[in-house]
Amino acid sequence: MRLPSLNPLFAISTLATLLLPVVVTAESVLRSSSLAACQASSGFTASLFDVVFTPNNRTVAIDLLATSSIEGYVLFDITIIAYGYKAIQTTVDPCEAKIMGLCPMVSGKMTHPFNLGPFDKEALDVIPGIAYTFPDLDATVRVYINMTSGENKGQTIACLEADVSNGKTVDLIGVKWAAAAVILVAFIASAIVAGLGFTNAASHIAANTLALLAYFQSQAMIGLCSVSLPPVVQSWTQDFQWTMGIIRVGFIQTILTWYQRSTGGTASVIFDTLSIVSVQVEKMKRSLPVLEPAVQAIQKRATDIAHHASTLGKRSYEKTEWGSYIVYGIQRVAFRARIETTNLFLTGITFFYILCLVLVILVLLFKVGVELAVRLKISKGDRFSEFRTGWLTTLKGILFRLTLVCFPPVVILCLWEFTQVDSPGAVVLAVFFLFSMLGALSYAAFKIIQIARRSVALHRNPAYILFSEPRVLNKWGFLYVQYRASAYYFIVPTLVYILVKGMFIALAQRSGVVQAVALIIIEAAALITVSVIRPFMDKSTNSFNIAICSLNFVNAIFLFVFTDVFGLPGLVIGVVGVVLWIANAAFSLILLLMLIITTGIILFHNNPDTRYQFMNDDRTSFIKSQTHIATTSELDALAATARGTGKTIDLDDDESARSSPANVGGLPRPGTAGSNTSPNRYSLKSVRDSARNSVRSSMIAPGGVYMSEKPGGQGHHLRNQASGSVRAPSPLTASGSDGSLPKTSSPPKPQGGNQWQRGAGYD
Repeated sequence: MRLPSLNPLFAISTLATLLLPVVVTAESVLRSSSLAACQASSGFTASLFDVVFTPNNRTVAIDLLATSSIEGYVLFDITIIAYGYKAIQTTVDPCEAKIMGLCPMVSGKMTHPFNLGPFDKEALDVIPGIAYTFPDLDATVRVYINMTSGENKGQTIACLEADVSNGKTVDLIGVKWAAAAVILVAFIASAIVAGLGFTNAASHIAANTLALLAYFQSQAMIGLCSVSLPPVVQSWTQDFQWTMGIIRVGFIQTILTWYQRSTGGTASVIFDTLSIVSVQVEKMKRSLPVLEPAVQAIQKRATDIAHHASTLGKRSYEKTEWGSYIVYGIQRVAFRARIETTNLFLTGITFFYILCLVLVILVLLFKVGVELAVRLKISKGDRFSEFRTGWLTTLKGILFRLTLVCFPPVVILCLWEFTQVDSPGAVVLAVFFLFSMLGALSYAAFKIIQIARRSVALHRNPAYILFSEPRVLNKWGFLYVQYRASAYYFIVPTLVYILVKGMFIALAQRSGVVQAVALIIIEAAALITVSVIRPFMDKSTNSFNIAICSLNFVNAIFLFVFTDVFGLPGLVIGVVGVVLWIANAAFSLILLLMLIITTGIILFHNNPDTRYQFMNDDRTSFIKSQTHIATTSELDALAATARGTGKTIDLDDDESARSSPANVGGLPRPGTAGSNTSPNRYSLKSVRDSARNSVRSSMIAPGGVYMSEKPGGQGHHLRNQASGSVRAPSPLTASGSDGSLPKTSSPPKPQGGNQWQRGAGYD
């Protein structure tokens, strides 16, 4: 058998040589594991089909369970299509090729495996070497069986189609572990840096890590859509399904199967029947008219063709009219992950449980470890002091952040479970998780908006209470710390975006076109909103997220191209699939490297806060950053020296200044409960103020406070730009030559509040 010469796909061969992944199998093979009919009333059907071609020994091993109604001599018209391009087209006479059992063909069942070959070496030279190495080969072999004898002579009585794979793939376990490890290390680094007091650096790491994780989840969502995807896109999106909780662990699957059966469900066992049934993973439709009847047949639910079909569950898989099964969308992802479809929802929920439990245990262990280190004097007493005193609030904030991260997979899996109804127990869990998480996040968003509005009403700045109160920051900060203070509300559009996107992916599994159009609209709205509002904390973070939204929008356009509603040539669709993989792989690599380098520098930097410019929303005036605490300590030491004492004054002496409406930016007004007119109190405060004023002379303080010299020898005055109030002159400037403190009968109002809370300028 001599095949004609082949003109390979030069358009993608260059890209292949640059981006070849890790070799999965040591031996080069071409394999097909499913056979589909491509015309109605086909005279040859197969429920099991497994063909392996090994170029080393030039043989083909065939194992099939087929039914044939063809009798007589036939001619095979073979077409090999690669990425939509007709690479080879030839005819084979089984009698000339001496293929036993096919010359002539007889009706009946074919159940015995057999081998073909060895073939002539020259006949195999037409297959290019790239076919054995390019990952996730998108190749299809289509065979038309034409009668050459009898009353049907010259007619096509059967059409068969098989997808070909070479065993190489970009769905690699190493990629999954590497991406997950980077995300995990970045989150841990953010927590450590925040515990050490470098809140500015910790906020940047956390914001970028969350954005990268959201991008990975968007990649996974593409694979969950019911649109027919090229093999390379299926494998690429499968690399990120761990972000949706779709992770296979053997004993967990056993437990979930038991739970489903014990709660009144019927668990599917398709992986136990692969020896007698073929499963077709839906890929690209080439818009060929001859395929339309077969596609319609695939969409119909089959009745009980075989005895084993009843064990698969009435809602689990679509069955073709010839007895094999077809998977697409969410089912396709589950099958590729080797998870039974009826266990998919429970798998995602179980890993959410596990993450919550692991985080609680880690926080408790860290709490115990820090306390032991302080007691044994291994660590300084002020290390992680805020965590030690408010660890329970911090734990609540961590669990809330985990809820936000797991919200996209929970929305999709719970809504999808409503359409599957795998068991009554599973449906109850879906209702509980969906509405409890939605309610918790909605309540958290409401609290943030309420707190921010109160801060604006009292202090003319939403950042004051949001960032000055540690309990608020540790518990609810996960919702707003990545945004600028004036965009505290942006968590609401984010939750709506996740919810609407998840609804279309979960509830529109029957229509890939609807999903693609909806994702284009959703991603376009997200891109426009982020580009116009620019809600994130600084320019670099905004650019980071705008780039992610831009690529998500491009991916949505590619997804619409895969629906083939425009009838584009198959080659165009195949190349678009390769471009999607290359673009997202390069983008993911860049983002991962940026996060790794940034995290590494911050972990080994003496003062990581200095690597970032302070935000314009005055949050740094209120957060207890390690940098500001160090500055305050130096000023207190200077004040103590001026007083002639070795002690500093506690700056946290007026807690009521944080929220009392009788205070202005933490400064008590005369005649209010927050003011203190004791002469001794005044003199100590005055010394501290004079020491700070001498250091900060001619410097502008945060929030619009500036220093000015009043004529007439009255010394320095501190003026508030917003209210116009002037503080009393420094007692040091009016003291005698011996440096003694002046005696006053009516001391002016003191300066209260914390140094990091004094955003001055808020009435």
